[in-house]
Amino acid sequence: MTEIKLTSDELRLISLFGSVTSASARDCIVDDKMDRVIFIVNKGQMGLAIGKGGATIKQLQQVVGRKVELVEFSEDPAEFIRNMLNADMVSDVRISERMDGTRQAVVTVDGKKKGAVVGREGRNAEKARLLAKRYFNISSVLIVSPEQQVANKVNLNG
Repeated sequence: MTEIKLTSDELRLISLFGSVTSASARDCIVDDKMDRVIFIVNKGQMGLAIGKGGATIKQLQQVVGRKVELVEFSEDPAEFIRNMLNADMVSDVRISERMDGTRQAVVTVDGKKKGAVVGREGRNAEKARLLAKRYFNISSVLIVSPEQQVANKVNLNG
C-alpha cells in the first residue's frame, strides 16, 4: 500500500468530519473536477457517518459547502472497489496484473445497471479509478456488463 500525503486542507476536512459525524475518516480527497469531497471511512463506521435518515452527512455537506461522498475502506482491493461503486449492483471484481506490470480491475455489473454504477458524467467510475490508484496502485478500472466482457472491453481510463 502506498503512503498517502494529505494537504493541510484535507487534514482540516478530516478533523471537521470527525467533529460533525463522530466517525473517523482515514483519508479525504478534494475533487475539484467533480466539485466534491470524498471521505474514506473506517470499516463499520458508515452508519455513524451518514446518521439517522442521512442527517449527519447533510449537515457535513452544509459545513463543507460541496457534495460529500463516503466510501467504506477495506484492506481487500476488490471489496474496496465494490464499496466505491455500490456493492449491491456489482456482481464481480477481478484484479489482474497486465503484461507491463500495471494492475487492472475489471468490474462486472448488470448491463441494465451499468449507467447507475458509472454515475452521471462518470462520477463513480472516476472515483473508483482515483481511489484504486491511490490505495492499491491499480492503474485502470474497467466497468463492463457480462455481454461486453465477452465481446469487447471498454476502457474507462480517460
